[in-house]
Amino acid sequence: MLNRALNHLEELLVTFLMGAATIIIFISVMHRYLAGVDIPGLQDWLLTLNVGWAQELCIIMFVWMAKFGAAYGVRTGIHVGVDVLINRLDDAMRGKFIVFGLLAGALFTGVIAALGATFVWENGAHYAIFKFLGLEMGDLFEGPITPDLEWPTWIVYSAIPLGSSLMCFRFLQVCVAFIRTGELPHHDHGHVEGLDEEKPLPDVNLNPYSMDDNLHMHDLKHTMVGERRVGDERRAGDDRRAGDDRRTPGKEGDQQ
Repeated sequence: MLNRALNHLEELLVTFLMGAATIIIFISVMHRYLAGVDIPGLQDWLLTLNVGWAQELCIIMFVWMAKFGAAYGVRTGIHVGVDVLINRLDDAMRGKFIVFGLLAGALFTGVIAALGATFVWENGAHYAIFKFLGLEMGDLFEGPITPDLEWPTWIVYSAIPLGSSLMCFRFLQVCVAFIRTGELPHHDHGHVEGLDEEKPLPDVNLNPYSMDDNLHMHDLKHTMVGERRVGDERRAGDDRRAGDDRRTPGKEGDQQ
């Protein structure tokens, strides 16, 4: 339940930030050009509006989107990885390399999260929290603010410890799932929701060096998470085609 809520929160946050940043950029560009057009009444009203904060806000939103989008990428297998040699190893050695890579990613993002949390704490979060709780602040550093929005920078920099912590958790989650099932998350970059893909016939020989999508080569040895469902559907389709061939009158006459 907690993991499902975290998944939804992650997706909603990335979607909201991406959509909101796009709308803000569009409004800012339209304001810039329309304010230069000599339209009575409209031009005067647009010149009274201050949207100089839009660029700074969009930069902040894209930073947050990138940090949490990276965690989403670890969970779904979107990140690009060079695994051609690893997939040619035997299963035992391949598993060791994959576990090592996932644990290395978790260690790196965990260190970044710890360093980022220390930086945010010393950059004004300590002062803000003590002030909110009514505690003695002493000579604590209040911290700088952003130039346009005049927000405390520690709020902006909080994306580093929060996003890196979530990314570290995702690396550990994928590692535990791989140890239990032997499968890794896989995302088909060429797949478009709502479009039916043509599945190859069973007698078609697949080229192992062709691309599974625009980034991943066919791995005929190891099944990725997300491919098992397609394989089951393909086998079910093969069984249906075999049944249709047996019921075809023309083919029965040829066999006789």
